[in-house]
Amino acid sequence: MAGTLFLCATPIGNLEDITLRTLKLLREVDWIAAEDTRHSRILLEHYQIRTPLTSYHEHNKYEKAQVLVEKLLAGERGALITDAGTPAISDPGEELVRQCLAAGVPVTSLPGACAGITALTVSGLSTRRFCFEGFLPADKKERRQVLEALGQEVRTVVLYEAPHRLARTLGELREALGNRRVTVCRELTKLHEEIWPATLEEAETRFREEAPRGEFVLVLEGRSLRELSEEKARAWEGMSLAEHLEHYQSQGLDKKEAMKRMAQDRGCSRREIYQGLLEES
Repeated sequence: MAGTLFLCATPIGNLEDITLRTLKLLREVDWIAAEDTRHSRILLEHYQIRTPLTSYHEHNKYEKAQVLVEKLLAGERGALITDAGTPAISDPGEELVRQCLAAGVPVTSLPGACAGITALTVSGLSTRRFCFEGFLPADKKERRQVLEALGQEVRTVVLYEAPHRLARTLGELREALGNRRVTVCRELTKLHEEIWPATLEEAETRFREEAPRGEFVLVLEGRSLRELSEEKARAWEGMSLAEHLEHYQSQGLDKKEAMKRMAQDRGCSRREIYQGLLEES
């Protein structure tokens, strides 16, 4: 029978933020695949874990995943860890998980630290609905598309960013989203942890004047539903009733349903829409 791949969350800063179950399993598996073996060895040495380490990172994730899957199919049990936090979250581990599942290898996760969730809980912003964006794309076209989409996002948004790109990213977010509230989380669980509620404009100004240091998570306020509804209502102001009707009929709606939608958009009755269409014609 195939062995199992265990996704093991590791501390994002404080070495004590690891579960007893994870420590026990890391001692029992046949091997541990780590993003940076030198970095992970510090954690393993701290807990006197001698399990063999092998490297698995962004630059070898496809080929090395095949090698690891073969080991698992042969009955070995392996653990995947990342430099910090939960494997497969903004992390090459997602490729190993994909290949394991495709090959019929069981995969299970041992929960623990995750920078995005940690930042969200201390942000002071809404936690009822949120989306995780991770790092913004490097490609300019794709980055612009993502920023445009985030401009319409009503959920709280969680982003990761490296210190050398932080000021530029804050500026791009301000331009695309407006001067939203943001909680800047730096060095979470570490000695110099900082949780700073601000606006995008305040944050951009600060980090253009002050060189950012450490690991950052940005938690952004979502767009208000009321504001979005009001903007949607205003979108029809420049449309004739006939154009408005055509807009919905082009989406496959029959005339009755289209008129119902028009009435909702314009805050009037369907009878008034019908009468207006007659007058326009």
